[in-house]
Order: sequence, then structure tokens, then C-alpha cells
Amino acid sequence: MKLAFVNNLQQSAAEFKAMDAQDKRRSIADLLLNNAIYILLVIFVIYTWSRNNSFISTSSIVNVISLSAASLPIALGIGGCIVLTGTDLSAGRVVGLTAAISAALLQATDWGNKMFATLPEMPIPLVILLVILVGGIVGLVNGFFVAKFSLHPFIVTLATQLIVYGLILEFYMLNGNNGQPLSGLSDTYKNFITGALFRIPTGNGQSVAVPLYVLYAIILVAVMWFIWNKTTFGKNMFAVGSNPEAANVSGVNVFLTTVMVHTLAGCMYGIEGFIESARIQSNTANTGLNYECDAIAACVIGGVSFVGGTGKISGIVMGVFLLRIIFVALNFLSISGNMQYIIKGLIILIACSIDMRKYLVKK
Repeated sequence: MKLAFVNNLQQSAAEFKAMDAQDKRRSIADLLLNNAIYILLVIFVIYTWSRNNSFISTSSIVNVISLSAASLPIALGIGGCIVLTGTDLSAGRVVGLTAAISAALLQATDWGNKMFATLPEMPIPLVILLVILVGGIVGLVNGFFVAKFSLHPFIVTLATQLIVYGLILEFYMLNGNNGQPLSGLSDTYKNFITGALFRIPTGNGQSVAVPLYVLYAIILVAVMWFIWNKTTFGKNMFAVGSNPEAANVSGVNVFLTTVMVHTLAGCMYGIEGFIESARIQSNTANTGLNYECDAIAACVIGGVSFVGGTGKISGIVMGVFLLRIIFVALNFLSISGNMQYIIKGLIILIACSIDMRKYLVKK
């Protein structure tokens, strides 16, 4: 393998030398433009570290890893929708709904403002299955309308986003809760999500904990990698994303594949909601707001193309990680939350522009 890599490197170098001056300039320009985000990120990290040395420290790195792990399930789900040349605007609201359900069912029995006062604390595995089911149902609805009526995913998921948000508002009004935040979660639930997987020493007798949900994120990444790369469903997904007509002629059930991709995405949102509920420990109707924006940006940065049929799980993981580095760095630089929304929008715009440029060049 090492010899093959060296041979490829030598071949690329030989091809570069054989180019004339104009071709070399064009090749260098293409390389810089196609990797502009990564180049800017390296410059940004160096600048942030020069302004605040704490940015590259053990606690900061663990924080980035933890935040990335918390954001991975929704990105893993929405990545499949993008592979199909679509998107999912309902993702954040599904996270909010499943987070609310998780919190309501797993409040401590002695909590004074318990939403369902007579309900005992539910078993964690049962709640996990329930939120996966709820998320999967929303995804199933999305996939059905996209596949059955050839509606654009933007329109379908915009509609379900509004429907789910209405359900969230109604849920927070149940049993006289009157829209109050859901908190007072049981210690069992909190420890299951945010308990220490292990601790890393930071010096002076101090240490920082890596939370358990990092392990859950790793497991989800492994499962999704297997689904995408080792199953017939994964191959069909990429075939439909590349060319649904050709996939249909080849015997792929385009309708079933589209429905399954969206259903799987909804299940991922349900898991995200279950983790997020215990992570933030005080859930409101705005939990999950705009989460899909970060997930879409991470997928595009990681190479999941809106052109369709292109993407890797490893790219999604890298995209989530890079995006979290940017957001943490902005906090270290004391950039206001309002300005961060502007920066997020620019990142999505630039990433999509670079992605489309790559497609047009190949075409």
C-alpha cells in the first residue's frame, strides 16, 4: 500500500512537471479553491490560538470532541437526505420533540413540577425505543410524500417542520405545564448520557471528563458506516442519489429506498433528541432550533454533495468536527451570538459554492 502511494505521488509530480505554465497555474488555483475552507480553517485556528493560548488545551479539545459527538446523530441522518439531492428542514424540530418526550418521561419522581405526576420513571431502553419510533414516523412521512408525489424535500420537510413545531408547543402545554421548561431529570438518565466515560488529567491535580455520549456517537458512526458501505440499502441509496431513473431501470426500488433513507434519518434525530435532552438538562420549545443548519453545513463541508450520490461517513464526522472547532474558536474570540449566525450562513454559502464548482468542473 505504501509503495502504491509513493508511485501515485511520483506520477502526480511527473504529470505536474509535464504541464505548461498556464496549466500549472490553473491546477494550483483549482487546488486552492477546492480546499479553501480547510485552508481558511487552519489560518483561523492559528489566529485564535495566538489570541488565546487556552484554545489549544486539553479541556478545550475535550470540549470540541464532546460538542461534536452531541451533533453527530443529526448530521449522520441528514447526510443521507443530501445524498438523495434533498435536505431535511424538520430535523431540528424533531430533535426538539423527542428531547421533550425524553425529558417528560424521565423526570425525577420527586420533582415538584413533574409533567406526568402519577407516572413512574420510565425505563431508559423503553424511552430510547419510543423516541426512535417518533423520529422514524416523521421521517417516514417525509419520505412517503417525497417519493410518492415527487415533491421536493424542501417543501415536504418545511411542512413537517411546522407541524412538528405545533406538536411541540401543544406538548409543553400538557397537564398544566403551560409552556414551562422541562427539567428535574432523574440522576439515572443524566448519568447515562453525561456520566464520565473516562477522565484526562490536565495538570495540577485536575482532570476533565469525556462524557458517555461520545461513546454512543462512536457506535452510531460505526453503524451508519456499515449501513452506507456494506449493505444493499447503502448501495441503492447512492444509486438513487446519482440517477434515480437509471437506478429504477437497474432494478432498484426507488420509492422504498427514498422512504427508508428519510425514516433512518428520523431515527437519528430521535437519538439526538434523547442525548440532547440530558445534555442541556432544561428543555424548552426552542430546543433543536436551527440544529439542521449546523448539520447541513457539516455535511457539505465534509464532502456530501447536493448534486447527489456523493458522500462518506468519515467526511460527515470531519465536517462536524471542523464546524465545532470554528464555533468554539468564535467563543474564545468573544464573537457575539448574533455575529455567529452570520458566520454560519457564510460557511454554508461558501461550502455549497465550492461543492457546485467541483461538479461543474467535472461536468
